[in-house]
Amino acid sequence: MTVRDHLEAIFKSADELDLTEGGIARPLIYLSIPLIITNVLQVTYNLADTFWLGQHSTTSLAAISFAFPMVFFLIALALGVSVAGSVLVAQHTGADNPERAEYAASQTIMYAILASLALGAVGYVFAGDILALFGAEADIEPLVTAYMEVYSVGLVAVFGFLVFLALMRGYGDTVTPMLVMFGSVVLNIVLDPFLIFGFEGNPLFGYLGLRGLEGELLAATGYAGSGIEGAAIATVFSRALAFAVGLAIMFRGTHGVRIRLSQMKPDLEYARKLVEIGTPASVEGTARALSINLLLVIIAMFPETVVAAFGIGTRVFSVIFLPAIAFSQGIETMTGQNIGAGKRERAERTNHFGAKVMLVTLTGLGAVVFLAAAPIVSVFTTDAAVVAEGATFLRYTALTFGFMGVMRAYSGGFRGAGKTLIAAAISVLTLGVIRFPLAWFGAQAVGSNGVWAAFAVSTVIGGVIAYAWFNWGDWLDSASVETGAAVGAESSGSVGDD
Repeated sequence: MTVRDHLEAIFKSADELDLTEGGIARPLIYLSIPLIITNVLQVTYNLADTFWLGQHSTTSLAAISFAFPMVFFLIALALGVSVAGSVLVAQHTGADNPERAEYAASQTIMYAILASLALGAVGYVFAGDILALFGAEADIEPLVTAYMEVYSVGLVAVFGFLVFLALMRGYGDTVTPMLVMFGSVVLNIVLDPFLIFGFEGNPLFGYLGLRGLEGELLAATGYAGSGIEGAAIATVFSRALAFAVGLAIMFRGTHGVRIRLSQMKPDLEYARKLVEIGTPASVEGTARALSINLLLVIIAMFPETVVAAFGIGTRVFSVIFLPAIAFSQGIETMTGQNIGAGKRERAERTNHFGAKVMLVTLTGLGAVVFLAAAPIVSVFTTDAAVVAEGATFLRYTALTFGFMGVMRAYSGGFRGAGKTLIAAAISVLTLGVIRFPLAWFGAQAVGSNGVWAAFAVSTVIGGVIAYAWFNWGDWLDSASVETGAAVGAESSGSVGDD
């Protein structure tokens, strides 16, 4: 019995999991558990970088605190392609129209590659100029620039893999992407310490009890590591290999949605639909990324210890919010498939169930974080000042985590219904109109504690806004299957094997 056989005995495959019939809890949980694991593995990329660079130096840790928001910003700009593709695949799958689902997936891959190539070029050329706007210190700026140049060159692989995850999720297959992600993360973890430290002073040898071996390897290779640039190389290489595996899986079509080379010729009608659904989704993702980048302008006014604490705190958030993100993605898929099947009342119940689960679960996790804030931060750094500041950040925000879950849950429903503009509006209101001004005035009035308080207040307000908007008006009744998105499917050639 293979590893996959064991996993599929636990997790339902897409063919066994009917998202449009039966109860709500079982299919949503079966869909979301592999998504949670996949998201945990995805965040492990960032946590591995944060951990090893924290061992490298406080300056490297502060540098990655600037680099991560810039990375998220680049990905967020192209996120609309991924969300639109996932929504369309889900709706056509729910409507039992596999030909249109395949065409949507094929077109999405092509436009994702084109978008990421363009954005990667922008990121490479203007990385230094963008960083200068954030007011990074002189010793941090060249490190962040080096990281961003490598990452921008490999953006097509990074984003291409994320699109693979989204398309498979839209179809309802969350197990296959989880397995591919696992292999990619293991590779990244193995590469990180060697590419960051080289062999001289590599702490991994100490952890493994192999002190002395690094000297021999250094003498044999002469490789002294690339610091923060090495972390970027490890991530890009791992994602590139994962994207190649994802493409092979989709071209074969034996697991999840299928793509076909004959259907990848750019279709302007499909591009229009991508823009229509995807632009608000990009705005939503960009608002999230931009809010972090704008907060860096405020954070840069404080000492390096506050910058490092901010970076660690946001990394901890990325782990804690994984259940919310996974449930949001699961709700997005179930909402899309049920709207495709004409079952709007079931789609509505899915959203309310997911929001309740997230409110209770994340509030509980927040209580744990509140009580163990200092030990959690100390995992990433031994600097006492950074630990103290990071713990304060977590204590201000921890008990509001449940409201973030509510906001994420209902935003997933809006996206699955194709109402990406509503999800974008909630994100912009919460993060731009509310959080940033509060953080600015809070920083002026009470220092870094004012920034941390702005996170908590805006999160609570965002959850309330999402709940009220979902229950207001008849927006769900107007949701419909986007049948026009695959008009080229019948005229783009054979739907047989390529």
